[in-house]
Amino acid sequence: MGKNPEGERLERMEKVSNFSNGKFQNVQPTQVSPEASMLSILKDFINKPQSVTPSKELPNVKTNLKALSLDKPVIVWFGHSSYFIDFNGFRILIDPVFSGNASPVSFFGKSFPGADQYEIEDFPDIDLLIQTHDHYDHLDYPSVLKLKSKVKKVVTSLGVGAHLEYWGIAPEKITELNWWEHHQVNPQLKITAAPARHFSGRGFSRFQTLWSSFILEIGNYKFFLGGDSGYSNQFKEIGEKFGPFDLAFMECGQYNENWPQIHIFPEQIIPAAQELKAKMVWPVHWGKFSLSLHPWNEPIQRFTAAAKKASLSYISPKIGQPVTFGEDFQQDDWWNFENK
Repeated sequence: MGKNPEGERLERMEKVSNFSNGKFQNVQPTQVSPEASMLSILKDFINKPQSVTPSKELPNVKTNLKALSLDKPVIVWFGHSSYFIDFNGFRILIDPVFSGNASPVSFFGKSFPGADQYEIEDFPDIDLLIQTHDHYDHLDYPSVLKLKSKVKKVVTSLGVGAHLEYWGIAPEKITELNWWEHHQVNPQLKITAAPARHFSGRGFSRFQTLWSSFILEIGNYKFFLGGDSGYSNQFKEIGEKFGPFDLAFMECGQYNENWPQIHIFPEQIIPAAQELKAKMVWPVHWGKFSLSLHPWNEPIQRFTAAAKKASLSYISPKIGQPVTFGEDFQQDDWWNFENK
């Protein structure tokens, strides 16, 4: 479950403008589930259709993650919102979830067959671990326990460090950022936290830690790491302050009409990417877990249809397939097979 902030960490939180009444606040009014009661949502999940999981093992590639170093960023996606960036031997890991579950209980949030081919032992030492927020499908306790001896530096949202310290990561490794704060990791890498429209919490209390998107400036490249977010005017503000972006990682799944403000719908990615001034989008937050009620491959099908109509460039490789950013990539619609 982790641990909520206290002491000096809580004192710092209480001084920032986006924390009031004991909670972090979204930029604009946001409700987690404004359209339905928790009872009706629970009934929907109990009776969810078989199509929420794939009918066979997902296509995947087993890549040697310890031998990727090039003079261009090499990126590997592991399903959902876990991905790895290697640039000139500097290794960055974002929101790693490799325990096989996106929840604290084994009967909910189990990974799809083919989406769990990697383990922490497959990774080299990690120069920078980025944790966008503390939800179970982004911050995975078993993965953190295995990673803590491999990780040299962690950048995360304000308050999330309480969990990480509680689980054994040394405080001196952790940098927590509020929105619009930045950290110069080294002369070639700067990371800035930016708003996202979402929420946080690993138990019954919510909004005790911050949720963020991040701007990663590495070498001559600028990447947007979207975390989780519903659609809002924040994308335009980020684009005006930091755009254009060479690549934007944007969530593309786990949406539902009952929680329309905290997860973006696939078609909404198009205006959001345009407002970010993103040259290319990499859709994430799909392809590993069933955390909503839509067919497992509906997010990518809806997004790619909208992207093609809008002439928006995108990359969506198989799980584990390395992509050398800036080189030609042969996209195939590997997700198109019948559901149950």
